[in-house]
Amino acid sequence: MHVPLLLTDFLDRAVDLYGEKLAIIGDDRSLTYNQLNGRVNQLSRGLQSIGVEKGDKVAYLAPNTIEMLEGFYGVFQVGGIMTPLNTRLKAADYRFILEHSESKVLLVDQELYPLVADVIPQLEQLEHVIIHGSECDTCIAYESWISTFSDDTFERTELEESDIASLLYTSGTTGNPKGVLLSHRSNYLHALSAMHHLQVKDQDTLLHVLPMFHVNGWGSPFYYTANGATQVMLRKTDPHLILEKIRMHNVSVLHMAPTVLNMVLEAFERDKPDIQQDVRVVIAGSAPPPAFVKKVEENVGWKFIQVYGMTEISPLITISELRSMDLHASPEESYRLKAKAGYAMIGSKVKVVDELGNDVPHDAKTVGEIITRTNGVMEGYYKNPEATNAAIRNGWLHTGDMAVVDQNGNIEIVDRKKDVIISGGENISSIEVEGILYEHPSVLEAAVVSIPHEKWGEVPHAVVVLREEEVATEAELIAFCREKLAHFKAPKSITFSEELPKTASGKIQKVVIRKSFWKDHNRLVN
Repeated sequence: MHVPLLLTDFLDRAVDLYGEKLAIIGDDRSLTYNQLNGRVNQLSRGLQSIGVEKGDKVAYLAPNTIEMLEGFYGVFQVGGIMTPLNTRLKAADYRFILEHSESKVLLVDQELYPLVADVIPQLEQLEHVIIHGSECDTCIAYESWISTFSDDTFERTELEESDIASLLYTSGTTGNPKGVLLSHRSNYLHALSAMHHLQVKDQDTLLHVLPMFHVNGWGSPFYYTANGATQVMLRKTDPHLILEKIRMHNVSVLHMAPTVLNMVLEAFERDKPDIQQDVRVVIAGSAPPPAFVKKVEENVGWKFIQVYGMTEISPLITISELRSMDLHASPEESYRLKAKAGYAMIGSKVKVVDELGNDVPHDAKTVGEIITRTNGVMEGYYKNPEATNAAIRNGWLHTGDMAVVDQNGNIEIVDRKKDVIISGGENISSIEVEGILYEHPSVLEAAVVSIPHEKWGEVPHAVVVLREEEVATEAELIAFCREKLAHFKAPKSITFSEELPKTASGKIQKVVIRKSFWKDHNRLVN
């Protein structure tokens, strides 16, 4: 008997088993799972009333709010394709994505409406704009709109698990963003694997730190809903607010980028909040230095879990939880292991291969590219077969992340292909150099990029943000790195900045930094 794997199953389970349990805590209201389900039904009827049908794209531009979360299930029930938008794009980017996706409806948070106000009149295919907030001249006010519809059980559009659930646009560093097509099946199977490895349970309370338009920001609601966990919304990534919500709502798990974790650690040292419960912090986005792991587990007392993935694979495929053979490791060694990408999660085959496609030796030295074969791999890039064929070759998705593998099969990312610095023929991992800089007590954040050099072609340069009231010189930091690294790997120069450019999820944008150094040279920077 074939029963399709549909993401609405997860909400159904939560309603059946945890109907009167607290489901969502927002800024101005809280909902049980029964109440959430009722609002989802109202939204589905509203979308149906304005002509949304199976396969139609429904775009969302919103921070982490109740309205954003209920949008996933409301769109799925009518067979629509959820198309979340990055909240930190330019007007031209929104115009491209909304046109390229052929979005029929846009739901937008009132605070973010000015970002798209000027492009909306230019979008011929966009039939309706619904605003989370007060009504405007050309918008439907969300709350008054859905309140006119019944919250009774909704007769869902019949779907197959191979049908597309989400269309997610990658930020991209050059050219237009690419739209990743993910099916109900890929998201569903990823959720089953992730909930196992992250040990999600009904006693959990998740704080949504990652924006829900981003990679695991939209992946996590499915498996926390399935297990009847309570989900706390966070409109703005503010470290002090994060700590207050953890304390106030007894939060037990968070997902975030390393840069956001760094801000939270800094705030923790200053605020010294009274947080008594066990907390798991799940980190993805870039490889963190072992010093981060030590701070989280020793200074703060939380459990650190490193995961790895990308939008094109639903998104997670590896985890760094210690295995039985690693439990004897010293604290320092365990921190180093936990900072790695780790090993394959259930349902994912992951390899590191050389340029000929051969597995690299498990010597923790030989660098290759991470490739994966999993049910989570995207159906392709929307209306972009060339990019799809370049990414998926011979049944394997090529990630563009470079890594080594140790004797126990643990994968350690050394860099993105585009971030590897080739100086005088020697490959330098920017991540390795950053890890050393983070060991210096004055360094809050660091990004290492290549800059042009007349003799060596390119050399490493660091942009550093110092901790409050801390002082360090360029010469001091370079000498610190030269003590711990081969001299050719140490930064040849350092500039100091008040902040580093970041994506909405908190990932450092090295391409922005690189461009300022290469703008007068004949080289494509991406």
